[in-house]
Amino acid sequence: MATKGHLPEGLVDDAFDPDDEIVVTDLAVGGTFTTIGTADPAGAQEALDAAQDAQTEMRESSLVERAEWLETLAEEIASRKDELAAIIVREAGKPIASARGEVDSAVERVERAVEEVHDLQGEYLRGTTDGHEGWEAIVQPEPVGTVLALSPYNYPLSTTLFQVAPAIAAGNSVVLKPATKTPISAAVLSTCVKETGIPEDAFQFVPGRSSEIGDTLAGSDKIDAIALTGSSGAGKHIAKESGMVELHMELGGNAPAVVFEDADLDNAAGGCMEGSLKYGGQRCSAVSRVLAEESVHDELVDRIDDAMEGWVVGDLFDEETNMGPLIDESQAEWVETLVEDALSRGAELVRGGDRDGRLFEPTLLANVPQDARIVHEEQFGPVVAVTTFEDQSEAIDLANADEFGLDACVYTNDYDRARTVADKIEAGTVRINGRPSHGLGDIPFGGVGDSGIGREGIGYTIEAFTETKSIIL
Repeated sequence: MATKGHLPEGLVDDAFDPDDEIVVTDLAVGGTFTTIGTADPAGAQEALDAAQDAQTEMRESSLVERAEWLETLAEEIASRKDELAAIIVREAGKPIASARGEVDSAVERVERAVEEVHDLQGEYLRGTTDGHEGWEAIVQPEPVGTVLALSPYNYPLSTTLFQVAPAIAAGNSVVLKPATKTPISAAVLSTCVKETGIPEDAFQFVPGRSSEIGDTLAGSDKIDAIALTGSSGAGKHIAKESGMVELHMELGGNAPAVVFEDADLDNAAGGCMEGSLKYGGQRCSAVSRVLAEESVHDELVDRIDDAMEGWVVGDLFDEETNMGPLIDESQAEWVETLVEDALSRGAELVRGGDRDGRLFEPTLLANVPQDARIVHEEQFGPVVAVTTFEDQSEAIDLANADEFGLDACVYTNDYDRARTVADKIEAGTVRINGRPSHGLGDIPFGGVGDSGIGREGIGYTIEAFTETKSIIL
């Protein structure tokens, strides 16, 4: 495990200030998990310089070499599955079964990147228009240069690899700054990367506080692309700082689940419940609001309430646990504020509603009014908030009534209605009869509006981290 005094080898040593530490809280047992030294602006700059110096060697690497690096990376991560899963439990507060699933997903995403590497061979084209009949062109993808990866706390390994693996596959240098709350799994990942044989300095791990080194990294002219998974506010700030670089951002969400009266209500109730409560709702793709047709509101609420009976909150190392505490007390306080606001406006508390430090009870609210803040603001908490609509037109209007547009889902047994509503909801992904879920990234995902720029998915992200060059003969 990477701790102060035992950081991954191959880093810029001066980047870490021994007098300034990030204290990582142990969300499984309480207290301090470990500490890790931080990079100051000068250290961050050294990392940027080193990554840029490694660009030429990365650019000239063959597709076979990149595939071999990634294959080794997948093997290294898999060999440390138990260690990484335990770290994710302790630093991110994720139940052990989910943490193991995250490690498995990380390995599979790297393996998928190996498959995609070979699609970077380019193509040969012949001119066909008047005056160009004799032209021949070699069209080849080239790396953008250096990719800055800014990873989130909620999926500190798998989402990080959604950024890192495609960047390496495309032949770029990488500077990784992990989330301040969850830097340890990323530190272990960096040791795995160094074992692959990737050129020295091509991968830089730079832990630190965004308030201290974020602008140094994002505003540097040595960065050619930025991958961020985070809040909409962070994305807007980075867009202002970064200038003309490739931006690849998956940001906030406020996903609606639209439930029509002809839906399979057991399926809808289960999807809405799990979509809202998984990892305490700390996912940008979480179901943040349930829009129920008036005629089935009460029955749907009853079925969600029944489904929540089996949702286990407890010991994070227990295989049966579904949820633990939120990432910190301030996040739990934010959720509490939103729930209190909804109740003050007339919402009905069906279940939960209490907070104990970082732990916020799984909560079910019924008849939530449209002016409640929880309907329009990203909660990132374990609250199923059910509101109503009268008809299809109103359902669409309500689903589109905020600035987010990442995910949505629609529950109905009418295919024509499903397609019509899905077409009119303004979101990057709309799932029919299932909660939002993105898997390994074979299908592109990302948002509109304040929910992001670009589309993620291994192949789509590789494409974002390349530039196209045409050589015309």
